Amino acid sequence: MKKFILVLTILFSANIAVAQCCKMKAPCKTKTVCKNDTYVLSNGLVEATLFHKNGAVAQTGFYTEENKLQGEWISYDEQGNKTAVANYKNGEKVGTWTFYQGSIQKEVTYVNSRISNVNTWKKTDTRMVTN
Repeated sequence: MKKFILVLTILFSANIAVAQCCKMKAPCKTKTVCKNDTYVLSNGLVEATLFHKNGAVAQTGFYTEENKLQGEWISYDEQGNKTAVANYKNGEKVGTWTFYQGSIQKEVTYVNSRISNVNTWKKTDTRMVTN
């Protein structure tokens, strides 16, 4: 779990570093497609869409007007694959979060913004059933 959290932290940090490069219009060392993150105020919430350096959506979610994370946040890798689904209530981690790592899926349940349970599944066989 510590390695997984470390990987997520590195991914978020890399996204911020590239965003700084694009926003300052500075030359980047890698090929980048600078898409500006979008923030739209609607019904007291700010809907955010954040982008990877290749232009693919990195995260979608909501902030309160007090700049606290709210509701469902979804994260994607640079190929557009879903990597995580998280839930916040007024900036606090709540409910069940789901993390996707290839054939492994982890569900982490939060109570009082602390981990209370972790379940891990591995997809070992895929079968199609038709009638």
